[in-house]
Amino acid sequence: MSKEGNFLVFCIEQYKSAKNLTGKQAIELFCKYGVSEYIVSCFEALHTTGTNYIINDIDMYIAARQPA
Repeated sequence: MSKEGNFLVFCIEQYKSAKNLTGKQAIELFCKYGVSEYIVSCFEALHTTGTNYIINDIDMYIAARQPA
């Protein structure tokens, strides 16, 4: 698996744990809002940050894509 793929799995697991989601719920959320593509496209910047930053960044990304 690529380093981006490994990082994506890490992000999913950390987000799932932080939000008390099942694996299926986390994947559905990531698919619905395109979070996986975002994480892979921003790998270079995101992989140097901490877990709390990543979780908050994902929350902001999802919030920005939800209907008003």
